[in-house]
Amino acid sequence: MPAVSVHGLVRSYGSVRAVDGLSFEVEAGEVFALLGPNGAGKTSTIEILEGFRERDAGEVRVLGIDPGDRRSGRRLRSQLGVVLQELAVEPFLSVRQVLERNAGYYPAPRPVGEVIELIGLAEKADAKVKTLSGGQQRRLDVGLGIVGSPALLFLDEPTTGLDPAGRRTSWELVRRLAGEGTTVILTTHYMEEAETLADQVAIIASGKIVAQGPPASLGGRDQGAATIRFQLPAGVTPADLPVAIVGDGPSVELRTDRELEALYELTRWALEHEVRLTGLTVSRHTLEDVYLQLTGADPDRFQTDSAAGAPVRG
Repeated sequence: MPAVSVHGLVRSYGSVRAVDGLSFEVEAGEVFALLGPNGAGKTSTIEILEGFRERDAGEVRVLGIDPGDRRSGRRLRSQLGVVLQELAVEPFLSVRQVLERNAGYYPAPRPVGEVIELIGLAEKADAKVKTLSGGQQRRLDVGLGIVGSPALLFLDEPTTGLDPAGRRTSWELVRRLAGEGTTVILTTHYMEEAETLADQVAIIASGKIVAQGPPASLGGRDQGAATIRFQLPAGVTPADLPVAIVGDGPSVELRTDRELEALYELTRWALEHEVRLTGLTVSRHTLEDVYLQLTGADPDRFQTDSAAGAPVRG
């Protein structure tokens, strides 16, 4: 049984259909990234899955439970971890106290000391929340999400405000959780994050899923033309090369849908003439390219949605 099953999900705000017939499934132990620009319906969808918002139509099952059934609410919440963009945490409690309090809400929580180590706050365990930096508070948010040993973890922009080192640490934590069998549903505006962590990505625009699949093949990015780039060797002109390139140096490129043949010709020529092809790379469309093509979104708008009167969570 999938950890999450959604079929024909609809949610409207007045005359605006923010979620328009969404269907997808998330397998147990999978990291599933839901991406979308402002107003796409992403947040409304997540809130329905969490049981925080009612749906107008469609079938939804989360860990086999209908999140819209209030009679099952407590049983579902005991199996969920939720990391919002901002959590209301008492500023005068210590990190340890906040985690111990939240651990008490769950039937089989993780040891608090283990959680503190996992989120990298061992040196701040007894520090008051108000003294933490923004990045440290974000780590605490993640700790609150995982302290209950959830079967399903919702991560809403989990690495916003973290420096590169903190972001990498968080990625390792998500990988560890998934390896232990935790299902993770992730929203993020970092395309590298989605590509690194997600087994499946769904891009949502105007309330509909416009593409879904593994990040490496989403939108056909594993097919079609590839771009080969390298530095033009000193003393070499474009006419000397066995392939047609664009640019006159120092960086040149060629686009081809037969990259293996082109690379063979290029590298064979380089070996025969004893020249180095510095900076040689082969690339196709990036995940960001696919995202922008499918949504027409400005990258600066790629944040949490607030669909037609649906409040942004905070």
